[in-house]
Amino acid sequence: MPSRAPDQPPGPDRLELAADQAIEACGGDAREAIKALIVANEFLERRLEELASPGYARGRVLPRDRRDWYD
Repeated sequence: MPSRAPDQPPGPDRLELAADQAIEACGGDAREAIKALIVANEFLERRLEELASPGYARGRVLPRDRRDWYD
């Protein structure tokens, strides 16, 4: 079960708060908030696929900023 920050209410109230924060971050535009969340979700899905790939596990895929460590 994921942990939650101490200042976050449990359950559905946490989701309501998160939704309100996302909408507020997008200037009150719910459609823009949804689009931003879709983009963030796609980014996280791609990152998860990278981390789960056999090449990453064998060290073939290195973070760009650390590639020079192994040259």
